[in-house]
Parts: sequence; structure tokens; C-alpha cells
Amino acid sequence: MMTTLQAILLGIIQGLTEFLPVSSSGHLVLVQRFMHIQDPGISFEVIVHFGSLIAVLVYFFKDLLGMAGSLVAIKNPAPAHRKNRLILLYLIVATAVTGVIYFLLSDRVDAAFEHPIYAAVLLSVTGAILFISDLVPSKGIPADKMGLWRSVVIGLGQSVALLPGISRSGTTIATSVYLGLDRRSAARFSFLISIPAILGATITKLPELTALPSATLLNYMAGSVAAGISGYAVISWLINLVAKNKLKYFAYYCWVISIVSIVILKG
Repeated sequence: MMTTLQAILLGIIQGLTEFLPVSSSGHLVLVQRFMHIQDPGISFEVIVHFGSLIAVLVYFFKDLLGMAGSLVAIKNPAPAHRKNRLILLYLIVATAVTGVIYFLLSDRVDAAFEHPIYAAVLLSVTGAILFISDLVPSKGIPADKMGLWRSVVIGLGQSVALLPGISRSGTTIATSVYLGLDRRSAARFSFLISIPAILGATITKLPELTALPSATLLNYMAGSVAAGISGYAVISWLINLVAKNKLKYFAYYCWVISIVSIVILKG
């Protein structure tokens, strides 16, 4: 059984890499392999992602409160309410697209986590996605002006990140930038879209989580708390990096980790 210390270590790694565009799932798969940590299964990944969800909810509490208020103020034509309602609509559309694709391919996606080499190779793909995004000139489109078709494409981008080694935040941010969104809006939308994605994954795996032995569940919760704390610490920093076109540094990191991991796995 995974120890509490191992769970906390993996939680810290997950929290950092969930929001930094370097693939949290890929890092968890590789760290477990290289440190000979017994694979805890998809339930552990879901519960540490829940810690990341709490970090996003806390960081964007005012934004989320504003969206909730805009839903209540249906008859209020204020521009702020209209903006919030449009962003919420686009979040729902993008999430629905990801949800449908996961529903159709969930077995294959879950199976991919059993093969560390997939994560190692796909990290190089994440690097390419990030590197190219820094070269794309932003058209400065705010999130509330993206339109339905862009939200569909962003949802498709998030679907690709279901695979280990493909960064969810990196892919959704890069896709948003490719589609013309201003970089700060792209980063914020990426964080907001993680809320329904993580919440949905948690709910679907709830039967497995409630069936865990109490000792195992406590270890997993320790990892979840660690993920939440480390995740919260990097959100603001990443938003600023995205705005300054500095994702290419994460691309270099992904390429190095990918090459080293492939060499070790094939050695």
C-alpha cells in the first residue's frame, strides 16, 4: 500500500503539474514507475485532482460568485452580467464536448495509464504544443467574445489531454491562443474549465472512492491536501507567464523529461 509520505509527494507533484503546462498525469505515471511506488490506480489520481479543484475554487471564488450572481440576475442587462453568462455558456459547451469524448473512449484512456512509455512520448508532444503557442500572435479576443465554435474546439483540445503526457492546462491554453484569445483570458478560461472536468471525474469515480479501506483513503486525502496547497501556489504565477509568452520554457522542460524518460524506460 502507498505510504502517507509517498501520497504527499505525489500530491505535491500533481498540484504543481496540474496547473503548470507539463502534464500532471504524465508526471504521476513516470514518478510512480521510477520511484517504484505501487500504482494506486485511477482512484488516487482522481482524489488528488480534487485537491487541485479546491485550489481553483478558492483562487477564482470572486469570479465564480459573479457568474452565479449573473445567473440570478436574468432580467438585468448589465454588461458584466452578459459577459459572465456568455463565459459560463462557453464553459458548459467545452465541458460537454470533453465529457462526450471521454464517455466514448474512457476504457482506452484508462488503459493508457498502464503504459509509462505513452506518457514519456506524449510529453514531447506537449512540448511542441507549448513551443508553437508562443509563436502565435494573439488577436486579443476576450473570453466572452470567443463564440460557440471556439468553445467546441477548446473542448476537443481538452479531450486530447485525457491521455497521460498531454497537459490539460497547456493544451487548453495553447488551443485558446491559436484561436485568437488574448493570453490572460486563455489562461483564466483554462483554469475555469478544469472545474467541471475534475468535478465530473470525481463524481464518476465516487463508488470506487467510497469502497477504499479507511487507511488508504486517509493516505489519498493527505495527497489531495498537498495537491491543493501546491496547486494554489502556482496559479497566479502561470497566468503571468502565459501573458508574457514564456510557455516555451516549459516546452524545453517537457522535451528533456521526455527524452530522459524514454531512454530510461527503453534501457
